[in-house]
Amino acid sequence: MTQALLTDIEQQARQAASELLDAAGLQPGDLFVVGCSSSEILGGRIGHASSLEAAQAAFRGIYPLLRERGIFLAAQCCEHLNRALILERSCARQYGYDPVCVRPQPKAGGSFATTAWNTFQEPVAVEHIRAHAGMDIGGTLIGMHLRDVAVPVRLSPDHIGEAILLCARTRPKYIGGSRAHYE
Repeated sequence: MTQALLTDIEQQARQAASELLDAAGLQPGDLFVVGCSSSEILGGRIGHASSLEAAQAAFRGIYPLLRERGIFLAAQCCEHLNRALILERSCARQYGYDPVCVRPQPKAGGSFATTAWNTFQEPVAVEHIRAHAGMDIGGTLIGMHLRDVAVPVRLSPDHIGEAILLCARTRPKYIGGSRAHYE
């Protein structure tokens, strides 16, 4: 893998995260979930060609932007860990999420989640969250970790590397009827 390819992955991830943050209007303390198939980024089939280097490049593009804005990153693990999520312990406490006993590895949890675990100050794994926005890099199915009303967000980059990029923000539910007023 060339340095030029890793730089492209990092730049694409940064551009996508920046655009999604602008579109989603997140506040400090909000949750941002990322599911990332490093296999798909490199043109392989999800779960079959994990690359720590590709995941690290995507992570470098996304994580600093979130930290600057005080937004928590939730890194989704792969299906081998039932799509558990890696968070900072302080985030799990703030939201009342109970930690579970597992540590991701590149081929059991995924390279992106492993990178998060190795980067966070006090990483923990949790089973479920309700994120305010998220990025699905390579068909990782983050929808189960978003709040109830997810709104698709189209970005100028529609791929990171070879992986298709799907993003969403969430909004509160509309309730009431014809007499209700909404902001």
